[in-house]
Amino acid sequence: MTTTENELAGRVAIVTGAARGIGAAIVRDLIARGARVVAADNGSSIDGRSEDPALIAALAAECGDAVAPLAQSVAAPGFADAAVTLARERFGGLDIVVNNAAILRDAFLFKGNRADFEAVAAVDLTAAYDLLRAATPLLRENAKQARGGAPYAWGRIVTIGSTAALYGNYGQAAYASAKAGLFGLMRVAALDMARSGVTSNMIAPFAASRVTETIVPATPAQAAYKAVALAIPPEPVGRFTSFLCSARAAHITGQVFGVRGRETFVFSQPRPVARATSAPGASLDDLAALVEAEFAPHFTALESDLDAFATSPVP
Repeated sequence: MTTTENELAGRVAIVTGAARGIGAAIVRDLIARGARVVAADNGSSIDGRSEDPALIAALAAECGDAVAPLAQSVAAPGFADAAVTLARERFGGLDIVVNNAAILRDAFLFKGNRADFEAVAAVDLTAAYDLLRAATPLLRENAKQARGGAPYAWGRIVTIGSTAALYGNYGQAAYASAKAGLFGLMRVAALDMARSGVTSNMIAPFAASRVTETIVPATPAQAAYKAVALAIPPEPVGRFTSFLCSARAAHITGQVFGVRGRETFVFSQPRPVARATSAPGASLDDLAALVEAEFAPHFTALESDLDAFATSPVP
């Protein structure tokens, strides 16, 4: 990547979970292309139980005036409005929202507890909704005012999801559920904001992060996945995020992409793949026969995301 493209000059972004790993890679790539960023991160541990605000301060010191740090939990009351206000006061507006912040509290269903589930949902899903709730009125106003020129084409929402939401993974009921909720939120945002020219897409990242470090392999395939995952750099995720925020992606919305080093995927989305009509008053035996004949060939294999992506990435 060169730093001379400058194609995001004038854009202002909010990136959550920005202090480390994938979030920091996104921030660095955006500012290298001319954007200015409100980088939000309270420096929480992966389970969200402790904080270290020095981490986001260090990123801001590295990046200089292009970054405004916000050392608050995304789940804290008032965070979303504070982030939008900071973007407007420090940089004069807002064009891009990247919901990346996440925590984990893994447990098998039969060993979990509701408090942990709700804590994960609060950070990974509810906070993402709240930031869009606070940001989208400004993005709509940007369209009315033709910010950046007419027709308005600067508005971007990028959601950092997970293949755990698409495949499932052992012991990740809270995390996978929250990330699956983000998929629905991404699609609704794409629909709600289409008339304003604001795009909304999701990236399922493959990269070394605190999330991959926590993987406890349950199978040899998962052990292989962990070894591979810890060697994949986060920078390609940052680069693809910038692509989605660029003029080249103004027509792309409502999609789910995967980024794994030099590999990029586009994921299919749940749609009917087969249809059958039963006879009036069909018995359970009739329905069983219908399902086996018409639907069983289309069933999705029960495999975790770690099993599905245990192969080595393209070097």
